[in-house]
Amino acid sequence: MQVLLGIIFHFIGGAASGSFYIPFKKVKGWSWESYWIIGGLFSWLIVPPLAAWITLPGFSTLIHQTSSSVIFYTILFGVLWGIGGLTYGLGVRYLGMSLGNSVVLGFCSAFGALVPSIYYNFVPTQNKTTFNELLFTGWGQIILSGVVICLIGIYICGRAGMLKEQELSDSDKKKSVAEFNLTKGLIVAITSGILSSCFNFGIEAGKPMAEAAVKAGLNPLYQNNITYVVLLWGGLSTNLIWCVILNFKNKTFGDYDNTQIPLLKNYIFSALAGTTWFLQFFFYGMGESKLGNGASSWILHMSFIILTANLWGIILKEWKGVSTKTRVTIITGIGMIVLSVLVLGYGNSIK
Repeated sequence: MQVLLGIIFHFIGGAASGSFYIPFKKVKGWSWESYWIIGGLFSWLIVPPLAAWITLPGFSTLIHQTSSSVIFYTILFGVLWGIGGLTYGLGVRYLGMSLGNSVVLGFCSAFGALVPSIYYNFVPTQNKTTFNELLFTGWGQIILSGVVICLIGIYICGRAGMLKEQELSDSDKKKSVAEFNLTKGLIVAITSGILSSCFNFGIEAGKPMAEAAVKAGLNPLYQNNITYVVLLWGGLSTNLIWCVILNFKNKTFGDYDNTQIPLLKNYIFSALAGTTWFLQFFFYGMGESKLGNGASSWILHMSFIILTANLWGIILKEWKGVSTKTRVTIITGIGMIVLSVLVLGYGNSIK
């Protein structure tokens, strides 16, 4: 039952992440940096402490009692993740929901799922899964198989994107993804995927705060909410600095009070996007409390994001006009990801 609940929570979180960019498409007349930072203020500064205040009363006192080294490394990984988040937005911008998410989250899945277990091989920690356990136990081998199946599925999704690039004319690509650029998109997407995995490392670095919350008698289901408050400070700093630089460079500070565009709607949709984004990790934390923060939790989360993003890609007709071969390829990739979720769930159930 605990495994099933964990999978359900990860599904809700993945669906939130895979859907968060949709409200941004309703923003009119703003540059990318303007709506990205307004959404980010809700994602990283406003909603996280609000969620912690509701679920973990007294969380701020626990943060003040945390050692400076824990705070430093949690924020550091947040800064690195923030760079990944910036390039994630650009990856979706240049590749579209389907291909952009598949490439970004493929690299994010592999690094975020396996690097922590390799770390615990060298720094043994109670109740933490090591890479040796994944290699030399039956349940660990099943989990690793699920990771491999997921990565194969992501590769197939990427292959579908390459076929799409070959088949569609420039005008057709612009219709499905307004700023489609395969080369530029792949560069930023790969960078994003590697750095975005630092969020998982940040959760590990901030684990003493979560454990302190549990020891204080607070609900363990929400223990990671205290870590997010600190971790997302790092993400906020990176994104805020870059977006302000772009506002200066592109002379887009006027976006925020331009009465010639629907300002109220822009703020509402940006806030909705930012809040939806944070919900992915709110539910990730709940799923992680049921399954543990090993390879399986991270890969499940990434898989559900990819599934949701690809479904949105189909709904938004990003694959309109491609051949039957390309359609079959993207559907096969999605099917492999679904299979990986089932394999990972089974591996966890027998752990």
